[in-house]
Amino acid sequence: MLPTNLRELKRMLKRYGIEVRELEGIRRVTMSADDYDIVVENPQVAVLDLGQQKVIQIVCSGLERVERPPRAGPAVSEEDVRFVMEQTGATREEVLRVLSEEGGDIARAILRLQGSRSSRP
Repeated sequence: MLPTNLRELKRMLKRYGIEVRELEGIRRVTMSADDYDIVVENPQVAVLDLGQQKVIQIVCSGLERVERPPRAGPAVSEEDVRFVMEQTGATREEVLRVLSEEGGDIARAILRLQGSRSSRP
C-alpha cells in the first residue's frame, strides 16, 4: 500500500528510481462512469513516472458519487437488435452500444460491427 504522505512516498520511491511530482492547484478531480461520476474536491494529486507508464495518486478526505440521468438515445426495437445480432454475431451489449452511437441506423451498425470483427486477429 502506498503511503498517503507525499514526502514519505517520494523518499520511498526514489530508492527505486521512480520520480514523483505533485500537481499543484488541482481543485477537483472527476472520474466518469457510464451512469455516474465520482467527484473529489481539493485533492492532493501526485504523478509517479514509471518510464513508459504514469501512475496518478489521488489523496482526499472524502469523495462524492453523483448519479447522472440516463442518456436519451434513439428508440431501438428488440427486433432490430436481434436482426443486427444475427447479421454480425455481436453480443447484445455491443449491438445496443453501436446502434446508439449510430443513431439507430441499422445498416451503419451492421457495417461497423462487421468491420470490427473482420479486423480482429
